[in-house]
Amino acid sequence: MKLYYADHFVLPLPEGHRFPMEKYSRLRARLHESGLFADDDFRVPHAASDAEILRAHDAGYLQRVAGGTLDAAEVRRIGFPWTAAMVERSRRSAGATLAACRSALNREGGAACAANLAGGTHHAHRDFGSGFCVFNDAAIAALAMRAEGRAGRIAIVDCDVHQGDGTAAILADTPEVFTCSLHGAKNFPFRKQTSDLDVELPDDTGDAAYLAALDAALDTVFTRARPELVIYLAGADPYAGDRLGRLALSIEGLQARDERVLGACRAAGVPVAVAMAGGYAQPIEDTVTVHFNTICTAARTMREA
Repeated sequence: MKLYYADHFVLPLPEGHRFPMEKYSRLRARLHESGLFADDDFRVPHAASDAEILRAHDAGYLQRVAGGTLDAAEVRRIGFPWTAAMVERSRRSAGATLAACRSALNREGGAACAANLAGGTHHAHRDFGSGFCVFNDAAIAALAMRAEGRAGRIAIVDCDVHQGDGTAAILADTPEVFTCSLHGAKNFPFRKQTSDLDVELPDDTGDAAYLAALDAALDTVFTRARPELVIYLAGADPYAGDRLGRLALSIEGLQARDERVLGACRAAGVPVAVAMAGGYAQPIEDTVTVHFNTICTAARTMREA
């Protein structure tokens, strides 16, 4: 199982910024120390090219991001200060999901898995960034896999606590890519978009109710979409201890979520690319634990395939 990382492409943030950038390097270090993965399993992705990004994003928006000409309102909406390093990091993060999709699809004969140890930037829309998201890696990757002839039907299963609004909007006119989002009904973004399947959950939803809703959603995804590839956004922020979450899943419940999604992919023989998406717990190590469990569950589940 190949793991693509870009945490050494540092996005500099001011002191006290609430985005937990450190979680990515901590996650990679913990996976290294686990002994479950060989050194060769950790890969640095190529940066997403203009051509790859432009399948999902407006040319003017890409030009403003790349050239540093975003206006103040656009920068505030993204939530990161503009730097050339921000642009490179965002390209690499999208490139990691592209690489994970290609790696998962390259295995002959059944389900396979690869992961982006970041990504899940689902609030980026075609012509603007939002919510710490510059380029929408899942949309970029889905459209690339179709353009490259690697997969015709794709499902994006988004289990971040926040709706994948940018993903839904970008792919609204692409029926071959099925967008599914399980998210908090009252959480950001407050103006929701329309996914192919939206499952809105009330505040304080716990393990049992969440997993029941997920089971029903997965049944719909595999029945309606019949995907040849799944892109799974495994957000850590449905966790009860997440500062921005508002749901109440335990760490064990989140691991059961991963087992459900990845087990469904294995049972259907569908390759899956995993991205980490959000996570804002204090202490940060709780977020790292959720992400670590996701990767280990993916490796274990696909070895059993």
